[in-house]
Amino acid sequence: MYLNCHTYYSLRYGTIKPEDLLVLGNKHGIKRMVLTDINNTSACLDFVRLSGKHGIKPILGVDFRDGAKQQFIMIAKSNIGFQNINNYLSTFLHDSSLKIPDIAPDLEGVFVIYPYVHGKTYTLNTHSFIGVRPENLNKLKFSEWHTKRERLVILQTVTFKNKKGFNTHRLLRAIANNTLLSKLPKTEEGLETDVILSAKILKDIYADYPELIANTERVLDSCHIDFDFSQEIPNNQNAYTNNEALDYRLLEKLTYRGLSYRYKDPDDSIYSRIKKELHIIKEKGFVSYFLINWKILKYARSKGYFYVGRGSGANSIIAYLLRITDVDPVELDLYFERFINLYRKNPPDFDIDFSWNDRDDITEFIFKRFRHTALITVYNTFKFKASVRELGKVFGLPKSEIDVLTRGKYDFNSLDKLSQLVLIYSKYIQGFPNYLGIHAGGILISEKPIHYYCSTFMPPKGFATTQFDMVVAEDIGLYKFDILSQRGLGKIKDTVEIVKYNYPNKPAIDIHDIKRFKEDSRIKYLLKNAKAIGCFYVESPAMRMLLKKLQVDNYLGLVAASSVIRPGVAKSGMMREYILRYRNPDRRKDAHPVLQDIMPETYGVMVYQEDVIKVAHYFGGLTLGEADMLRRGMSGKFRSREEFLKVKQQFFANCKADGKADNLTKDIWRQIESFAGYAFAKGHSASYAVESYQSLFLKAYYPLEYMVATLNNGGGFYSAELYVHEARMHGAIIEAPCINRSNHLTVIDGTTVYLGFGFLRALESNTIKRIIVERSRRGPFISLDDFIDRVPISIEQVSVLIKVNAFRFTKVNKRELLWEARLKISKIPIQEHEITLFKTERINYETPELKSTDLENAFDEFELLGFPLCNPFDFLSKPLHSSLRAKDLPAYKDKIITIEGYLVTTKNTATSNKKIMFFGTFLDKNGDFIDTVHFPPIAAKFPFRGKGIYRVTGKVLEEFDCINVEVIAMYRLAIIEDPRYSDPILKLYLPNA
Repeated sequence: MYLNCHTYYSLRYGTIKPEDLLVLGNKHGIKRMVLTDINNTSACLDFVRLSGKHGIKPILGVDFRDGAKQQFIMIAKSNIGFQNINNYLSTFLHDSSLKIPDIAPDLEGVFVIYPYVHGKTYTLNTHSFIGVRPENLNKLKFSEWHTKRERLVILQTVTFKNKKGFNTHRLLRAIANNTLLSKLPKTEEGLETDVILSAKILKDIYADYPELIANTERVLDSCHIDFDFSQEIPNNQNAYTNNEALDYRLLEKLTYRGLSYRYKDPDDSIYSRIKKELHIIKEKGFVSYFLINWKILKYARSKGYFYVGRGSGANSIIAYLLRITDVDPVELDLYFERFINLYRKNPPDFDIDFSWNDRDDITEFIFKRFRHTALITVYNTFKFKASVRELGKVFGLPKSEIDVLTRGKYDFNSLDKLSQLVLIYSKYIQGFPNYLGIHAGGILISEKPIHYYCSTFMPPKGFATTQFDMVVAEDIGLYKFDILSQRGLGKIKDTVEIVKYNYPNKPAIDIHDIKRFKEDSRIKYLLKNAKAIGCFYVESPAMRMLLKKLQVDNYLGLVAASSVIRPGVAKSGMMREYILRYRNPDRRKDAHPVLQDIMPETYGVMVYQEDVIKVAHYFGGLTLGEADMLRRGMSGKFRSREEFLKVKQQFFANCKADGKADNLTKDIWRQIESFAGYAFAKGHSASYAVESYQSLFLKAYYPLEYMVATLNNGGGFYSAELYVHEARMHGAIIEAPCINRSNHLTVIDGTTVYLGFGFLRALESNTIKRIIVERSRRGPFISLDDFIDRVPISIEQVSVLIKVNAFRFTKVNKRELLWEARLKISKIPIQEHEITLFKTERINYETPELKSTDLENAFDEFELLGFPLCNPFDFLSKPLHSSLRAKDLPAYKDKIITIEGYLVTTKNTATSNKKIMFFGTFLDKNGDFIDTVHFPPIAAKFPFRGKGIYRVTGKVLEEFDCINVEVIAMYRLAIIEDPRYSDPILKLYLPNA
């Protein structure tokens, strides 16, 4: 009876979760329902997958609307009909200039329902009907269609459950229209009667029109949708060569061809591993998956792109031989069953990282090379605080009151009624989908057209994107290719190029000589002493401390550390236990014998994702298939799924049957549950460690070039200021942007680093482009007059350059240059300069002799660059009290000290009782790190107050050779008054300074 049902994927319109719609239908005795979300198919496959559990026959379609106005409903008779609907809807979602018409096209396998409008003329074919709503039945008596009932059907729309759902719907419509609720037009909202009724009540409403009931039944009887959710066979592109047998022969050929590249003298264990993997890859139907990855990376190498292959696929020797990954699974004894086993239904993960500069070209290649391709969407949902802001505006609350609500500092009972409603409904819509975004790197390459499964939309990137997310894709057997971007690879690639430029006579760097890097003494020193600022994955404060605690100086130690640092390992308490067992061999005896046997390399501590599979299989008695389901469930995708809960119950039942103590079983389960979703596969960690070693090599031998590349690739964990500081600590001379030496990006000449024009936040990109083009065309600028003659520029833009001292080559004080510029640059709009035969001499004005101090220059730098190029301690209004420095702290263990530090970064975390504490990272006056801990009472009493120098008092603690200060008091120190504004005469000379 229900031909027009909406879920909350009718974005900013519907209010019902897909499964709740099925529950509602079952409760009201409905046996068939048509899901027709508004211009959207996100919920369709989930609706079909879940329908059997609720005893409802699912039928799919789309409610085509122009804004809120219903044009027509399309209902799929079959899977082909659904594909045709998706094709049609996608034309509008790909081109926003197209409007959904009043009349639907005639599509194969599709019914069309037009909403009844009294007095309107309809032209119908054999597949189209008019849907009559209950409120239109009286008008129908006076219509020509009263006697043409064979083309009429029931149209009872379902958009909400109840009155609260209707109120929520109106609020969502007000948000969508960016209007006050009181001003929301009736044409922009549904009817309060758009709720589900029992089959009996609905038939009673239409009792005088039995033909409508019969016609509706016939439409429902004619529709059959079927999708296979068994995941027995992947729905990815079946064959790379269009022939599965040929595919396998190609995979075999490429595998054995890769042996000579990877191994000098392969032994039987390598051949045995190859044979085993090839057999399972073929049996599971994953051959094309490997070949497609191989093709993508072959293209990347042909373009000279750097990449890192990681994920569970890094456990595969086939992937290693095909150069998908750079991790030798034999050398690292990677657990084969984490990569693949006969019980596993989905292909292994290959997360392929490219430089952020190269990723879009790779994506374009994939879309051109493979036929049925799409990016994957993510559902961007309503978050509580954002909802409070949106609903506060909808209810007309003043900004000050909205701010109070978003900060959470209120007594609910003392709030007025409107504020209470804002909070109630913000909580209610929390988790509702708000709009569709794009997955970070997921790409589908399907055997069938993507529109067989859903519609696609076209985001600004210009690549068709599914309307369902990766979880739904996996449910239907579509497994994504992860094409990701990261800045670390850009840093490595750029450093190699900069070194080639800065040292033209040195031999080229072989950045892939990982075996040499593993034995390099300089790299060992950087690792052991945690001197890895700027280096991929090992530069954060937490990683610096972990490296010190573990005294890591080798590759395997770094592989373990890369996974140990993940949130879950720390949360389970096993990070500390791992460190204790790593440093103290006697402590390793505390491990449970079974766990010690399973994981001897990590002393019985679960560190890698495959450890979950091992423990579940050998300790918990689960099959490899159940263990893999457990691992996948822990990722957060399937925690609520029944099959996952069954596996959990099976784990406990097996342990009990095996005589294991309940406390032990619970503790092991707690460890699994707390970290399995965060831990890395060992191969994944090993891939990260390879990239870390590459960046460590460059940092060890070419620190200045590496810091320049870091700045040019958007930095890393820290702000640009710290990387400038790090370059200076390695002997760089840091120069502000210079008209004749700087480019858009930072450049290096010997040991002198010229910051790029891009650091000047107020300098427009067009101005930068003009400067560089003119300089490259006609040579360096010789004076301000020469610059003004050659580069069309506004007074505001040239002021930025003068203030940052970019014309220092003229030897004229910048205050005088500002005067000159204001006198010589007209206020008329800037135009491109024309080259003339005779150059007009500019009038030179007598300007007052002005001076600028180093501190004034520093304040200009702070304003324009975001940080000064001098020591920030020079800004203090009073000299330091303490001569204590970071290097002195080990001598003050367990003593209370006071030390000053320049704030670099903070990290907050919640304690077990949900209170907020902080970790701070500071630089002392010498430029060395100070690490601090701020427990909740102190964090609340002495909060961080933004950038600046703080006087910190606290107790010096040492644990595993790491020094921390447990803060008991902290104050931000005063800085001097800005000298540019403190002298009234100077202000007179600096209008708009």
